[in-house]
Amino acid sequence: MPESLAEAPPVGPVEFRSLMSRFPTGVAIVTTAGADGRPWGMTCSSLCSVSVTPPVLSISLRQGSPTLVAMLRLSMFAVNLLHDSARPTAELFASGNATRFGRVRWRSGPPFGGPHLIDDAHTVADCQIVQTISIGDHVVVFGEVFRVDMAAPDRSNPLLYGMRQYSSWTSAHVSSG
Repeated sequence: MPESLAEAPPVGPVEFRSLMSRFPTGVAIVTTAGADGRPWGMTCSSLCSVSVTPPVLSISLRQGSPTLVAMLRLSMFAVNLLHDSARPTAELFASGNATRFGRVRWRSGPPFGGPHLIDDAHTVADCQIVQTISIGDHVVVFGEVFRVDMAAPDRSNPLLYGMRQYSSWTSAHVSSG
């Protein structure tokens, strides 16, 4: 046994992934555009609110991700919060399929931070990058939210992911007290 916590080796990737799989979270797709206007995006469950004033959130993306590279060049991105019918889109964007934007409906352009997935997101936040921090094999990106689009309020049950499964948080799960 190590004499102090400072001497304890970190857990391995398998054990760490197992730990994090036990923390259910919402599912989002972060999107941006390349210098040539090409859309980029990936499924992301590492979304966190950071500050209300100013309104800042954070996402964490793998170092070298083409989506991250495009996002850093543009300095903007969109966070598409997926509704409970969007599991196929979550899986498509997690797969890295090069034709993923050809398989979903989306819109882009000013004043958006990145493409909005109009059939799959119940809410979209457009963000301006205000800071990044490299840590390990990921980059934490802090984005100030400059626009929120309630794209599909009739589809507001969020898609969730945990225990290596997709699920939903329907109104039946919400208590009134």
